Amino acid sequence: MLEFIFQILGEFLLQIVIEIFVELGFHSIREPFRREVDPPVAIAGYAIFGAVLGGLSLLVIPHLLVPERWRILNLLLSPVIAGLVMVGVGALRSRKGQPLLRIDRFAYGYIFALAFAVVRFQFAM
Repeated sequence: MLEFIFQILGEFLLQIVIEIFVELGFHSIREPFRREVDPPVAIAGYAIFGAVLGGLSLLVIPHLLVPERWRILNLLLSPVIAGLVMVGVGALRSRKGQPLLRIDRFAYGYIFALAFAVVRFQFAM
């Protein structure tokens, strides 16, 4: 049972850690890209970026950390939780007076994590 809990947490934490690093990376390189883009373009960008990083994560961890029977539940819940975590990160940044990026909002964090999770779900061994 303890192994099961660690497997589920591992898959979820993989998505969260990568999403937070992406958020930090976007904050560090945002200056050259200050021009605001339309939301559909931003959604497509986050989906593509999430899918690419999901694919790259398979090079490091080629199998899902979640047991087979929990894969669908992980696919449905992990992006929601990741989106909520990014809302929390955005709230922290806002409280500190730091600028927010779109990924600091639920929808964009969710889209990124969903694309990441779908690629891992589809292609993990």
